[in-house]
Amino acid sequence: MPEENNQYSFENEQYRKTYWHTCSHILAQAMKRLHPEVKLAIGPAIENGFYYDFDTPEPFSEDQLAELEAEMRKICKEKLKLERFELPREQALELLEGKGEPYKVELVHGLPEDAVISFYKQGEFTDLCAGPHLDSTGRVKGNAIKLTACNAAYWRGDSSRQTLQRIYGIAFPKKEELDAYLAKLEEAKRRDHRRLGKELGLFMLTEEGPGFPFFLPRGMVLKNTLIDYWRQVHKRYGYVEISTPVILNRQLWERSGHWAHYKDNMYTTVIDGEDYAVKPMNCPGGMMVYASQPHSYRDLPLRVGELGLVHRHELSGALHGLFRVRCFTQDDAHLFMTQDQLKDEIKNVVKLFDEVYSVFGLPYQIELSTMPEDHIGTVEQWEHNQDILKQAITEMGKPFTINEGDGAFYGPKLDFHLADSLGRTWQCGTVQLDSQLPERFQLEYVGEDGEKHRPVMLHRVVLGSIERFIGVITEHFAGAFPAWLAPVQVKLLPVTDRAADYADQAAAQLEAMGFRVEVDHRNEKIGKKIREGQLEKVPYMLVVGDRDMENSTVSPRHRAQGDLGAMTLDDFAARLREEVDRKALT
Repeated sequence: MPEENNQYSFENEQYRKTYWHTCSHILAQAMKRLHPEVKLAIGPAIENGFYYDFDTPEPFSEDQLAELEAEMRKICKEKLKLERFELPREQALELLEGKGEPYKVELVHGLPEDAVISFYKQGEFTDLCAGPHLDSTGRVKGNAIKLTACNAAYWRGDSSRQTLQRIYGIAFPKKEELDAYLAKLEEAKRRDHRRLGKELGLFMLTEEGPGFPFFLPRGMVLKNTLIDYWRQVHKRYGYVEISTPVILNRQLWERSGHWAHYKDNMYTTVIDGEDYAVKPMNCPGGMMVYASQPHSYRDLPLRVGELGLVHRHELSGALHGLFRVRCFTQDDAHLFMTQDQLKDEIKNVVKLFDEVYSVFGLPYQIELSTMPEDHIGTVEQWEHNQDILKQAITEMGKPFTINEGDGAFYGPKLDFHLADSLGRTWQCGTVQLDSQLPERFQLEYVGEDGEKHRPVMLHRVVLGSIERFIGVITEHFAGAFPAWLAPVQVKLLPVTDRAADYADQAAAQLEAMGFRVEVDHRNEKIGKKIREGQLEKVPYMLVVGDRDMENSTVSPRHRAQGDLGAMTLDDFAARLREEVDRKALT
């Protein structure tokens, strides 16, 4: 679509953000009309909609949110013009103090002396804002606005400051688009990994360990199956596996740069009078393993993988199921190579990513993150490394976008954003090009010329965090994991007590073939057993009754396809084996 036809469409990110920003002002105006005593904080557009923070003592109920929505619709119908104006600092402060808006006053005091202080006026409502906005509230379709939640939020993200109420909303140019979005939200709730994790017996979260998940027996089967697959793939791609300590002393973290750049996210302790830190990432340990013995150019590239348990201090308000935790297994790898090998190694990593993500049916987009303000190394190094990353993926025919200034402090990176079955994106894989840690740890190899040289290094993770990836695929598959990954692959359901021994014998045979099997021996009707097996999302249930005993058969029910008809146990096992070996998605 030509740009001139696209500029007022939600396909245009700038227009979409401007639309939502205008909605946040309409929300604030509705709030002041209905609750004039409420104080205003901030109200930006965000990735999916908008929010506004208000100083009000209690959260708003669903009925109150509905009243605000109704008032917002009125404001849209009034077609109020949005007018921008600027004021000198003193006049701006006088205006805001006169309105009794202390948070706005604080924002003005925090602006640089030469800052332009702008406001937007719509009808009787005026707000401090840099904009941009639509030209009229009439541009917003009132019947396509929905206020979705009201949560607590700290002023300026500081837990020592005032607790505010943050009201979230979403809006679209058409009501049909809003309805589709809300339907997707309902489906996302149905797939919430926290609910499914509890229902399927995968993991639990406790008040005694916030951010530290407990994996239950079925969850451990899932986790270990995922790890087994990780090991198989990495072995084929030429990786070796190591394990490094969870706690290492402060000097190591100072050498790596993490103490200066990451200390606030690290758990620390004192051992024998010395400062130690629980590792927030595996990198320094990987450096030490490389440095522990001499290397020749013949050893390179050296691909070293680690399933390392790391801990990071996350604020309690940021914790979210398995998506944001304080303790997780990072499927790390550090690749050491010569400069000449670098581009091919980047391509090799991307090929590995392609293989892994396709197994889960997760397409991706690539984002190249460039040099941040807080970085180490020269600008020339950064520009060279950014160019190498660009060249590698361009030569592979991979499209990418640029994320300016969001690289790691030691180097640029490629982030892989996976799209799940609902179209939501998750940043999982990353490839980070690092010239700094090999220098800091004085890593060397002997080249063909007999001289010592510094290797180049890639950090990379494919799943990102085993725990978080389990959360992602739980929601992606809605808990109905493919047979190769399912904690229980087959559940045998004897119709009568007479069939119990036959079911046990069939289960033993399947287990001997390497399948994960359970037998439901409860004295319940077969219909109830089938319904509960469906709720447990088991890929296959084998119903066995008198006729199966007589004919030496089983009667499989597939989770999606239903009754498959009677077949021999060997035929069923062959079907399941093919499905597992192929890692079929259904």
